[in-house]
Amino acid sequence: MASRRGTSRRTAHPALLPGLGVERTHSDFGTSWGVFAFAALLVAGVIAWGAFAPDSLAAASSAGLSWVSGSFGWLFGLLTVVVFGFMMWLGFGRYRDVRLGHDGEKPEFSTGSWLAMLFSAGIGIGLLFYGPYEPMTYFLDLPPAYESLDPGSNPAMHAALVQTIFHWGPMAWAYYALVGGAVAYAAYRKGRSPLISSLLEPIFGERTKGWLGAVVDSFAIIVTLFGVAVSLGIGALQIGRGVEIVGGTGPLGNGVIIGIITVLSVAFIVSAVSGVKRGIRALSNINMVVAGLLGVFVFVVGPTAFLLNLFQGTLLQFVGDAFRLMAQTAATAPDAQAFMDGWTTYYWAWWVSWTPFVGLFIARISRGRTLREFVTTVIVMPSAVCLTWFTILGGTSMWMEQANGALSAAESPQDMLFTLLHELPFGTFTSLAAMLSIIIFFVTSADSGAVVMASLSQRGNPSPSPWVTIVWGIALAAIAAVLLVGGGSVALNGLQSLVIITALPFALVVILVMVAWAKDLARDPLMLRRRYAREAVVRGVRTGIERHGDDFVVGVVHTEDPDKGAGAWLDTTDPALTEWYQPEADGSTGNGAANGAANGAQKGAQNGQSEDPEPVGAR
Repeated sequence: MASRRGTSRRTAHPALLPGLGVERTHSDFGTSWGVFAFAALLVAGVIAWGAFAPDSLAAASSAGLSWVSGSFGWLFGLLTVVVFGFMMWLGFGRYRDVRLGHDGEKPEFSTGSWLAMLFSAGIGIGLLFYGPYEPMTYFLDLPPAYESLDPGSNPAMHAALVQTIFHWGPMAWAYYALVGGAVAYAAYRKGRSPLISSLLEPIFGERTKGWLGAVVDSFAIIVTLFGVAVSLGIGALQIGRGVEIVGGTGPLGNGVIIGIITVLSVAFIVSAVSGVKRGIRALSNINMVVAGLLGVFVFVVGPTAFLLNLFQGTLLQFVGDAFRLMAQTAATAPDAQAFMDGWTTYYWAWWVSWTPFVGLFIARISRGRTLREFVTTVIVMPSAVCLTWFTILGGTSMWMEQANGALSAAESPQDMLFTLLHELPFGTFTSLAAMLSIIIFFVTSADSGAVVMASLSQRGNPSPSPWVTIVWGIALAAIAAVLLVGGGSVALNGLQSLVIITALPFALVVILVMVAWAKDLARDPLMLRRRYAREAVVRGVRTGIERHGDDFVVGVVHTEDPDKGAGAWLDTTDPALTEWYQPEADGSTGNGAANGAANGAQKGAQNGQSEDPEPVGAR
């Protein structure tokens, strides 16, 4: 294969293409009515089912959940390990310098704002809800991996936190990073529409733009809507319970619940329509301050020295136990099946079901990052925040439980956070701060979800039409109202199970995304240039030693024999290498951009530097 064959028919060599953002292509961002209508009809059907027959919905979804967990729990466990390993390979292997954008592109958001948006969208309400609740559950009823320990003991504290971080830490964020990174790469480096279906184009080609792609994107909307609605339902329940505890009121009526949902819905729709930069970023930054101050307060007025020791011990034990926890299956112990179904498999399926929502949102805010910076930030940093947060809230809760049994007296999981805060000074004030944080989490999760669903409905439009965003925002509000007013916790539990069931087919999509992305990266222009460099150096050094011994330098000269050139290994006439690069006419040519990238690489090599700048967040 000769690298020079057919080069005259191309605007640029495939190794010199600088990357292409979707905004510079001929992509049609009009509304995909088939996707929109199909998703809307299915959503309306489930809303009606939950409103008029909540018991039936709960029974059907519970049966489906049992089947998925019992028959495919092994698949979710294996997939979680594979996804985590795949992302470590991308972020710290040979692809680490590939940029989620064109060559030399700078990040759109500052690292601080980027981290705040990742934190609020990916963790959200669950951080406050499960912060004291999940570690306390494991503390009193140990997981199978730690059943030899004594419940309520100090070693049980470490075990409870390790199990919690295993569920919420790097394994969960690896799922989000996979879909988010794949979408960002496809949209901002290969010029494809930021859709879940576009990720499969390296495998299925143009079929992703037909019925196959429509089904995938419709399903992504449905999973996103149900997943976010469940989170909003949990948040509304906790807000309502907070009002009852702080205000000293009795059980809230349906009118008050509808009022809470209405006010918050107006807030998140306004935020979503205002755009990511003005809406979500501002709210995310505010909530980082509110939630951060709340955590600092609990840390300072709580058992500070104890928590510092607990943090260190939990971190080191997690590193030591991670592989053992990955190996846990339903066959590990007699009671392991029930634990896996209720916790671990449930979480893995839950993260899979959230990947379209969180992944697409992460892609929108991660443009310009290298894979090394992306993986480091998206997986490592939020996991560190989770470890800190669960150590503070969960550790303080377990410490109090050892002292006076206060936390186990909480009437429900929604009560546990407020019970914890009222055991500390200024309980009423901190409970109000917690409610504010939950409200902001509610808004940021909902407006992020509305924007993502609107984008999927308009062929990946990064700035979807306001009316589409409003429609999906209203749908989210309607589902939340139906769950909490029409069916209460019964309908909420049923919809939670439905979300897990839908994760099973999406697990197949996750597998295909890894295959397709690896195929894309192998043909990335940066990787082609580096392969050319290796071939040229190896051939040049060998020839220099053979002809001149120690006294030679390596230069670049033309060869008449293509089989002896540095690109003899590559068939550059393969359309798959260049057909993706079709920018709109903007006064520049592919050769100009490509030559600029090549000149920059040459200057960097002359100065002994990498052709790509060092990632900002990886120093």
